Amino acid sequence: MTARLADIAAQAGVSEATVSRVLNGKPGVAAGTRESVLAALDVLGYERPVRLRQRSAGLVGLITPELDNPIFPALAQVIGQALTRQGYTPVLATQTPGGSTEDELTEMLVDRGVSGIIFVSGLHADTTADMTRYEQLRGQGVPYVLINGFSDKVQAPFVSPDDRAAMHLAVTHLTALGHSRIGLAVGPKRFVPVLRKIEGFRAAVQERLGMTEAEAEELIQHSLYTLEGGQAAATALIGRGCTAIVCASDMMALGAVRAARQQGLRVPQDVSVVGFDDSPLIAFTDPPLTTIRQPVQAMGQAAVRTLLEEIGGTPAPPSEFVFMPELVVRGSTASGPGRA
Repeated sequence: MTARLADIAAQAGVSEATVSRVLNGKPGVAAGTRESVLAALDVLGYERPVRLRQRSAGLVGLITPELDNPIFPALAQVIGQALTRQGYTPVLATQTPGGSTEDELTEMLVDRGVSGIIFVSGLHADTTADMTRYEQLRGQGVPYVLINGFSDKVQAPFVSPDDRAAMHLAVTHLTALGHSRIGLAVGPKRFVPVLRKIEGFRAAVQERLGMTEAEAEELIQHSLYTLEGGQAAATALIGRGCTAIVCASDMMALGAVRAARQQGLRVPQDVSVVGFDDSPLIAFTDPPLTTIRQPVQAMGQAAVRTLLEEIGGTPAPPSEFVFMPELVVRGSTASGPGRA
């Protein structure tokens, strides 16, 4: 016990006596100090005493399309931590190929009496999907928030990155490096974030390069949001003479790097590549990936705050909260051909 107290005290930067007071629930300890001690317990892998465990205010469901793309676990972590801090228990429900659908996961969560649900990149982002499912959920009295994708047919709070601004950032960066033939590798056209990225890309290349809409359209390639999808799209765009490629996800961007290398081209000397998301570990790829960073922390916290306000009976009016992304320049972009 003494050794454990010493470990916790060292980790928290307090005295063993202070740790003892916190663990025994004694008064006279500042809230910040108490939190430091509890954080040290968690970091060192010790179980909190029963009396210190927060009583759960209820379950909140989080439905994601998959966990292969690192951006979804990153969002899930932010949302889960924010919910836990407020005394709620997050329940992660993930769709898998051939597994449960979004509707089935929603039904399962509702059956378990969740206080609310956060949907990440769900059917609300698909312009061909039936949006009445969300109104039916509202009719059951279940509050929800929708991340990544907007529909004016759903009266609910939405949280999104500014996809149009993201494309403007990427194209401005690449044209400043001297690239005049820039391609866009995106997912299927039916998704709202894809349509918004296309709008932003068209506007940016028309503004920066004086292209017509028809010329811009030739530089857009639809594919899957996977490494293989990015590879296929990049192969097509390189074949059309593109010296730079903007991708709709970091996974697609890694596929674009692979496509360039398969054709004997170097990244970034021959082909520059820009990703989207700034997923964990993406700074450590070869080369480190220049990307558009989704404001995951701010978006996740906003989704939780909005949902808890609705659960608490003070809902925000149905609207879309749009967050500005950020360009992170690393090693996968360089001057265009012939540019010193």
